[in-house]
Amino acid sequence: MTTILWFKRDLRIHDHPALALAARDDHVVPLYIVEPDYWTLQDTSGRQFAFLQESLADLQTALRGLGSDLVIRVGDAVQVFQDLYQTVKFDHLVSHEETGNAWTFTRDKRVAAWARGQGVRWTELPQSGVVRRLRGRDGWAGQRNAFMAQAQTQAPKALPPCDLPSDPIPTLCAPDRCPDRQPGGRDQALSLLGGFLTERGRTYRKDMSSPLEGAAACSRLSPHLALGTLTIREVVQATAARQREVKGGPRNGWAGSLKSFQSRLAWRDHFMQKLEDEPALEHRCLHRAYEGMRPLEPDHSRLTAWQNGETGLPFLDACMRSLRATGWLNFRMRAMVASVASYHLWLDWRSTGPYLARMFTDYEPGIHWSQMQMQSGTTGINTPRIYNPIKQGADQDPTGVFTRRWLPELADVPDRHLQTPWTWDGAGQVLGKTYPMPIIDVAEAARAARDRIFSMRRSVDRSETQRVIHKHASRKDGAGHFVNDRTPRKPRRKTPDHAQLKLDL
Repeated sequence: MTTILWFKRDLRIHDHPALALAARDDHVVPLYIVEPDYWTLQDTSGRQFAFLQESLADLQTALRGLGSDLVIRVGDAVQVFQDLYQTVKFDHLVSHEETGNAWTFTRDKRVAAWARGQGVRWTELPQSGVVRRLRGRDGWAGQRNAFMAQAQTQAPKALPPCDLPSDPIPTLCAPDRCPDRQPGGRDQALSLLGGFLTERGRTYRKDMSSPLEGAAACSRLSPHLALGTLTIREVVQATAARQREVKGGPRNGWAGSLKSFQSRLAWRDHFMQKLEDEPALEHRCLHRAYEGMRPLEPDHSRLTAWQNGETGLPFLDACMRSLRATGWLNFRMRAMVASVASYHLWLDWRSTGPYLARMFTDYEPGIHWSQMQMQSGTTGINTPRIYNPIKQGADQDPTGVFTRRWLPELADVPDRHLQTPWTWDGAGQVLGKTYPMPIIDVAEAARAARDRIFSMRRSVDRSETQRVIHKHASRKDGAGHFVNDRTPRKPRRKTPDHAQLKLDL
């Protein structure tokens, strides 16, 4: 019996249930398909392709260590399978379930139709806490936690030889200049995990919101989780082991930081589950009443200024330039750049989301599109958070180190004026010359956005809100209370700004 093991977003051999299942058969062909059409999409980029290539090289080395090899083919997936079928006559296709974008979802449906037509059995296995064909969120957290508690799947000791030829990997994306991009591959992932759990992560809870300290204090595992060079189950269990070692420590040290990190790992699956349950949220407002709230055709001058970090709002611009050069931002800054684009600049999330997706080396469709909607106020169940970029700059970069690093043209602006350089006596030396005047009045834009969004919320159909809650809201306890419900059981206390959801992996 010949089995094709289709690697997708699972580029490893450890804790790989699909590999373990395929290894039971007589002949296994490990396959990765480089799909040129995928790399022409609006949400893909050269930095992601480079990370993929490095991860594939690591995977190939690991498979060769088992006596096999990675077969790489370039082309449309259905055509690749058809060509292999003519050569190998396989009767079993094994892969992990994928929660990808609309393009990969459509491709999978085409592959499924092809397999049925050929009499090929396709087995898909879960590799995370995301659950297929979920009817509602009641009980989901228990299912997710049970999966995380299961023993990791051991890699086979050996695989039968595979001597099928591979295609050379073409250059599919133009380099997009990301000099500080994280490198890919399993070895890099393990090094990051070990360093985070033993050294860097001690100040995670305190420093995760800072764009400067967060770059080191966060785990930086997100691109590896996105391409599956290690599994979220490996990370959950390694973190739990470390928690047992530091049990009883102070909340502001290891114990508190690791607890916070575990909660972010759970939130990661929660947001991916949203896209799994409702694939249309990539293109349509989660709460349908919010369609048309913002113009689909963006104000291109505002969009371009936001993309290039030239809005005249220093902290926002620094974040956008940092993202372009590194492929990463901590979550609070991701939320802020999306919020300012959505509220202050009044740009639709479908205009800004593809650009951010391209810039993130760790682009994970389920998290990305769920968050784009959450930060733009179109879910109907989350309280709108209109980040003030001036206040965020003062709070998160009080000495201006981060802002000046990415905006060297503001090097001479005093600290007290750095986030509002137009209030500086020497502003004429810089503004309109080496750095732009602000394209909006922050307070006025926020006020207008607040009026619009809350007016919309007062008029929406509650039955649609209840639909979204039933399908997507996270449950707080067994009584069915929703974390995101706007009618909590106890009087609401003012929530500090740092309680904003963070996914700083």
